[in-house]
Amino acid sequence: MVRNSRIDPFIDVERPLVALGNEYKDGHRVAPHQHRRAQLLYGFSGVVLATTPNGTLVMPPERGMWIPPGVVHSVRMLGDVSMRSVYIEPHAIENMPDHCQVVEISPLLRALIAEAVDIPVEYDPNDRSGALMALLLHELARLKPLPLSLPLPNNPVLAQKCQDFLLHPTAHDTIDAWADRMSMSRRAFTRMFRLETGLSFVEWRQQACRHAALPRLVAGTAVTTIALDLGYKNPAAFTSMFKRAFGYAPREIARQQIQPDSLRDDNR
Repeated sequence: MVRNSRIDPFIDVERPLVALGNEYKDGHRVAPHQHRRAQLLYGFSGVVLATTPNGTLVMPPERGMWIPPGVVHSVRMLGDVSMRSVYIEPHAIENMPDHCQVVEISPLLRALIAEAVDIPVEYDPNDRSGALMALLLHELARLKPLPLSLPLPNNPVLAQKCQDFLLHPTAHDTIDAWADRMSMSRRAFTRMFRLETGLSFVEWRQQACRHAALPRLVAGTAVTTIALDLGYKNPAAFTSMFKRAFGYAPREIARQQIQPDSLRDDNR
């Protein structure tokens, strides 16, 4: 059983996969770091916010996060988080993404991850444990990305405006207003924004509003209050936008919280 442990003692174990389980309290932070192995995060409960040099990602309950080898990232827990981490030896899986992304977790993959943390690190490749880990490796190769990242542009002027917006996100901000602030035509601004972030301005704005809403939802703030604070005309409009991305209504976030057993050292 490998629970409440750091990855450091196991990073060079001669196995393609190492699975660890950890329990974190609300607000726990993991400082910027990187791994030699790729990492898949999965949370049975709570919300995980990860920050990378290229932007932020939010991982709701029952979803996963793919982090390639060598990518510097920090992590913050929103709500109590029951975390599982699978560390994958580089080149164990071909053609995996070279950037961080939130991913769907199938019922089979969820069950395999739950079992994997109870398997010895130096498992026998030829017994049941080895067969289970081999199947886990195959399932990891089938990860499907979800649109839950919030990329930041490289252009310093646009990046600063995005950072300023994230301090007070609102659904009211328009393309024309941003284009005017940057002394650009609407067409030139929309083209540059998509080139810099990979998203349209409206997609990015909605994503920023979802990211801002999550900590407050975990804290128990009413959906109506959050919706109005973010500039939505009514809770239904906010709920519809939220549900399109996450697959469930905002109120479900609070219901998916569970109480972990304990808080131990982070598993960097």
